[in-house]
Amino acid sequence: MRKSPLAGLALCASLVFADTYPRQPGVDVQHYIFRVALNDENDEIAGEATVVLRFVQDGVTSFTLDLTSPANGKGMTVAEVTSEGAGLKYTHESDRLVVILPAARQAGDLGRYTVKYSGVPGAGLKFVKNKYGERTCFSTNWPDLARQWLPTIDHPYDKATSEFLITAPARYQVVANGLLQEMIDLGDGRRMTHWKQSVPIATWLNNIGVAEFAMRNFGAAAGVPLQTWVFPQDRDAGMATFEAPTRQAIEFYGDHIGPYPYEKLADVEAAGMGGGMEHASAIFFGERSVANRPAFSLVAHETAHQWFGDSVTEKDWDDVWLSEGFATYFALLASEHYEGRDAFVAGLKRSRAGIFAFEKSLPGAAVFQAKPWKGIPNGIVYQKGAWALHMLRGQIGTAKFWDGIREYYRRYRDGNASTGDLRKVMEEVSGADLGWFFEQWIYRGGLPVVEGAWQYNPESKKIEIELLQTQSGDAYRLPIDVAVRGAAQAVKIEMTAKRQKFEVAAEQAPSGVELDPNTWILMNAHFARK
Repeated sequence: MRKSPLAGLALCASLVFADTYPRQPGVDVQHYIFRVALNDENDEIAGEATVVLRFVQDGVTSFTLDLTSPANGKGMTVAEVTSEGAGLKYTHESDRLVVILPAARQAGDLGRYTVKYSGVPGAGLKFVKNKYGERTCFSTNWPDLARQWLPTIDHPYDKATSEFLITAPARYQVVANGLLQEMIDLGDGRRMTHWKQSVPIATWLNNIGVAEFAMRNFGAAAGVPLQTWVFPQDRDAGMATFEAPTRQAIEFYGDHIGPYPYEKLADVEAAGMGGGMEHASAIFFGERSVANRPAFSLVAHETAHQWFGDSVTEKDWDDVWLSEGFATYFALLASEHYEGRDAFVAGLKRSRAGIFAFEKSLPGAAVFQAKPWKGIPNGIVYQKGAWALHMLRGQIGTAKFWDGIREYYRRYRDGNASTGDLRKVMEEVSGADLGWFFEQWIYRGGLPVVEGAWQYNPESKKIEIELLQTQSGDAYRLPIDVAVRGAAQAVKIEMTAKRQKFEVAAEQAPSGVELDPNTWILMNAHFARK
């Protein structure tokens, strides 16, 4: 049944949201200044964070920052909270630092508050030896681990600009978000390194890497300065791994989506993690990914996040597919551009097989995560989310798909978006009602399974097709191409019931008939001649 534009909105309103983070509608963080001192003797840090707040409601008398409380030798101990040189009252319990304001603030007021603290991070900031046995320090804030070492509003809904002033032994180099402002040797064997991020980002995208690095500038792509930061032993391997794929990804996404949102892009080799992490303007890649060959798929995925996840950030963790599903599909789109259609389709088919495997272990899981969000993301979010975008492209056409993507990025750049926001943009651009599409592929769990057969009727000169949807629940709406061997082009049919019959005109018996020959529909299909 075709839904009206309001039907999907009603569905969204009826969902149980799993992201229950306690938002603070009265305050909006504008800027963070993080001063953190590290040493080689132990894993304790000394921190001083200045938080610049804008009050957006009248009568605000307190605000709360996430900061892990001390327990079992880990966590942060707050020494004082000040504003304009005056001490403020506060409580620090259950990982929540509540700051009491001396007087109620009014909408439009700005406040500047400084928290002094120290402690050993239990997570979020790791002191680890790299594969060469050398001490390093890397942040791992995703999804809500910034609170382990930084006082922040630790949720993606609140985005702010930021800067890091990191003091560490002078033998280390420090990389972080944004642009390098200054480096000062303090004369006591330590160096202070200052980085500043001038574009607002979600808290978990703030990052630092502290190690003995070989740093290399390798020019620019689409006007974006590019860098590699790898361990000195991996200098040449790092160049081979990152530089060509990064340039290709930046150029493709810049041409097809819109301008890159940040001041630079650094590829950083990081110890203590695998895969990659898309920190804004400074992507961390696990040290095992550094090899003497391009890591195109990995680099393309993490670079795509700079647009989707970093610049356009999900409003809630329930919508994390707007980050991970997008990055997964856009990495495939980059492969289609540079490696050809066959490589793209091969990636889609691998992904489809993975989705059906994930479905067995996560039966009924939907792309929109109406479940405790700490259990996400999973393969459904990544792979089925990517496939939803692919099917959306097939539904509205490639040209309108790209128009919609560009408008979605333009409208929500450096801000937050929801699945409803994406749907609205795509409906505006395409002129189509997509309520049924989002309900079926984003909010509904499970997958379609199609079984069927065909035969040729020489009397009617028609190919007779019978299809059956065998999955549990209601029928999926499936617009399916049918390729008749020898015919000039495929014929489109639309399945809307659990069992349907179709007829396709043909002057003579074909040698073969194929469902979905160009790989546009996410379904497990078994189709043969009777």
